[in-house]
Amino acid sequence: MMRRFALRPLQMFAGARFAHDDYINRHIGPNEAETAEMLKTLGATTLDEFIAKAIPANIVRPPMKEFKALSEKDALSHLRHLMSKNKLHKSLIGQGYYDAILPPVIQRNVLENPNWYTPYTPYQAEISQGRLESLLNYQTMITDITKMPIANASLLDQATAASEAMYAAFQAHKGKRAKFFVSSTCFQSTIEMLRTRAAPLGIEVVVGDVASVDLADPSLSGILVQTPDATGAVHDFTDLFAKAKQKGVFNCCGGDLLAMCVTKPPGEMGADIVLGSAQRFGIPLGYGGPHAAFFAVRDDLKRSLPGRLIGVSKDANGEIAIRMALQTREQHIKRDRATSNICTAQALLANMSAFYGIYHGQDGLVEIANSVHLKAKTLAIGMESAGHEVVSKSFFDTVTVKLNSVAPSEFVARCAERGVVVAADLAGGSVTIALDEATMESHVTSLLEAAGLQQPVYKNLEALARQRAGFATEVARKSPFLQQRVFKSYQNEHELMRYIQRLSRKDYGLTHGAIPLGSCTMKLNAAATMIPMSWPEVNGLHPLVPDDHSRGYSAMCLDLEQKLKEVTGFAAVSLQPNSGAQGEYAGLRVIRAYHASKGEGHRDVCLIPQSAHGTNPASAVLAGMKIVVVKCLPDGRIDVKDLEENCKKHAKQLACVMITYPSTYGVFDSDIVTCTTMVHEHGGQVYIDGANLNAMVGVTGPGFFGGDVCHINMHKTFSIPHGGGGPGMGPIAVREHLAPFLPNSALGPKVGGSQSFGQVSQAPYGSASILSISYMLMTMLGSSGLRRCTEYAILNANYLRKRLEQHYPILFVGDTGCVAHEFIIDVRGFKKSANVEAEDVAKRLMDYGLHAPTLSFPVAGTLMIEPTESESKYELDRIADALISIREEIAQIERGEQPTENNVLKNAPHTARVVTAADWTRPYTRQLAAYPSSHTVLEKYWPTVSRIDGAYGDRNLICSCVGIESYKD
Repeated sequence: MMRRFALRPLQMFAGARFAHDDYINRHIGPNEAETAEMLKTLGATTLDEFIAKAIPANIVRPPMKEFKALSEKDALSHLRHLMSKNKLHKSLIGQGYYDAILPPVIQRNVLENPNWYTPYTPYQAEISQGRLESLLNYQTMITDITKMPIANASLLDQATAASEAMYAAFQAHKGKRAKFFVSSTCFQSTIEMLRTRAAPLGIEVVVGDVASVDLADPSLSGILVQTPDATGAVHDFTDLFAKAKQKGVFNCCGGDLLAMCVTKPPGEMGADIVLGSAQRFGIPLGYGGPHAAFFAVRDDLKRSLPGRLIGVSKDANGEIAIRMALQTREQHIKRDRATSNICTAQALLANMSAFYGIYHGQDGLVEIANSVHLKAKTLAIGMESAGHEVVSKSFFDTVTVKLNSVAPSEFVARCAERGVVVAADLAGGSVTIALDEATMESHVTSLLEAAGLQQPVYKNLEALARQRAGFATEVARKSPFLQQRVFKSYQNEHELMRYIQRLSRKDYGLTHGAIPLGSCTMKLNAAATMIPMSWPEVNGLHPLVPDDHSRGYSAMCLDLEQKLKEVTGFAAVSLQPNSGAQGEYAGLRVIRAYHASKGEGHRDVCLIPQSAHGTNPASAVLAGMKIVVVKCLPDGRIDVKDLEENCKKHAKQLACVMITYPSTYGVFDSDIVTCTTMVHEHGGQVYIDGANLNAMVGVTGPGFFGGDVCHINMHKTFSIPHGGGGPGMGPIAVREHLAPFLPNSALGPKVGGSQSFGQVSQAPYGSASILSISYMLMTMLGSSGLRRCTEYAILNANYLRKRLEQHYPILFVGDTGCVAHEFIIDVRGFKKSANVEAEDVAKRLMDYGLHAPTLSFPVAGTLMIEPTESESKYELDRIADALISIREEIAQIERGEQPTENNVLKNAPHTARVVTAADWTRPYTRQLAAYPSSHTVLEKYWPTVSRIDGAYGDRNLICSCVGIESYKD
């Protein structure tokens, strides 16, 4: 991409400054006195001294290039100046993106509410009932509108969902049918993504006219069609799908939720998989994201469904409770047996779309759909009146027009003069115009004026449009939808606001306390970084606008790339991958493309240590690689001898090694340089999983100990909110020799390398709008602040480790006795001594008002703790005090003072309903159950359900609702 602009110097934004304006002082938890006390506990006098002890000397980096921190006010002013370079014209480009109206009640109470954007994935379902209910509503909305039996809790984007559909068809035939047909009228980004994803698995993607598909081809696994398609045409694929089923061919259909409100849904046509984007249900454009994709399947595919599935179960008291169903299917658990590398969703956006559906209900959605369709018909009649030919005879919201008296380029220019952007096929002489909920009469009038219609009178054209059918009667929807109580009860603002708040009260987020999940990094989501998400300059841009419309985004992304290069020590960055798993996949495809460019495309062996992050094997499988596991030593380090043996054994086929650093065991491996050097000597590349980059920024980096490529979990290192299970971003950084192979985009700005392997996200910059969050954080912290965050992440973890090591075994420590930013406590011995397991400890922590650490990962029966740099010493001590108190509760069982079954741990968590019940027959007091510490007396957090029976829910799978109130009735 051409970069023809310069950044305004940051210094010009700096006004009067005081010490308390330094944001680093707001972001770091412990103050100066607390830091000194913590260092004393660890036997150190200064932070520099302690960090020098914790980090292996041979990987320490030189100081980062300095860039000064701005105050929150100045950083907002700086970003606003950048984003003012964007042109906010009305975009009618389509291609899967449409302007939408986000109801203010949802914007204020969900998007801008930390009770919704700070919780993590609902692994502890008892304290996640609010967002789980909302995601169940989302799944129900999708199944109802698509008329499919089951839907997941969202995927990353529509193009990724299409890839998952192709995978499903391929796997259903056990890889024996390796051809997949795609209609040429699907969105171009979808077609490009399918080609990218198919290549390493040997799947042949055939793109063509659906009328020409040979369903009798014995190698054909599935077909993907779309309605309405990219030209706007509405189809009924009932006959096609029936013929395909007879041949055992999977029917995959891209669809539009708003169109399905008034047109025949693919589920009624016989589709096996229906996919698309929920973006137009109230989600801003955001220059490409984040947006929730929907993915719905026939019932017998539910156990191979990619992503997350929310289901209804019951708790220990027989009450209805919700949790993630079939959790053992998650791809980071299946590792090299994975059929997908998706391990997250777009939960925050899915929840917003669910509330949009609840707010409008069936009647409101049908009204919106009819309004959009009427505008499209009005435009079509006006275009015909101007002498042009409307190509789409059956359409919903998108009209393709063959221009007769004006060249497409001239029409586009005239539209631009009127503040409207449209898509043109210059060679074909046509334009495609996609209307939406936010399209106004003035926009349609401007389009008709640009087409040469003199003084169009909208009302007259609209009157004619009302008499015209935009699509055939047989394609019209006849079945009702969203008839459940939840979609009929909250259609005034008062009631929806109360429902949203009622759900949020059932959830535990960073608003309540620390979420010390190891490997997941739940740090502070600074309020100032979130403010731009509500700016039109940030959330109002279509991802395919002309380059001169997105100069603000280009400037921000260029500066962000420079900062990420400095952080990692690498030469080039791609911001496209929109999750950590997508970053892994992109990095591995870059490595494979590099080997192929050297005539070594046969290199396909990926070495993965036991300590690596769980999605690594899944991503490697999808990149067409063969997995070889490398052993780890008892202290958590990579077994160098085993690595060497595998390097020698697979030298001719060695593509790369994937190393999570510091490891998922929470260790800075002192042998890392030896390991990376060894792989290079045998012709391989080194992939560093950047899941734990937050333990390296400013003190080391992948480029300083032999890495060639890494992905960056922006939500973990640079504070993009997890939103209850997504969104995230996973950019990759590479050495110079890998830069030519970075991912590109079929449409929009050219962001990739000269020899790009393809596309990994639907939009050129992935979920671009949330990059502004990380950019703001980095701008407010400055280079020295970024390093300070790393130092305190390591300090806080080691302080907690020191406080707990006399009470629990610490599973792995480094050579110096220190851990990195996280550590694992081993509770496996309590199974024998007290019949207590890690899950019991996790559930009991809820009674103490705390979120449990990561449970049974990466080692079964353990707890992995990561406090982050943002937690204060008070909060660290609250965690330590609770775990020490629980250890004494275990000791009471060990001493025979409490029974091994009916005790305070086995019965945890305790709800208000349980402890206030008339009958209390348990061998411990109500007070011990509900108020086990002084902290809980000050502020009590109540789980809303008792321990959930997950196995019951999996045996009796219910993944949509008739309104959760109905279950309770």
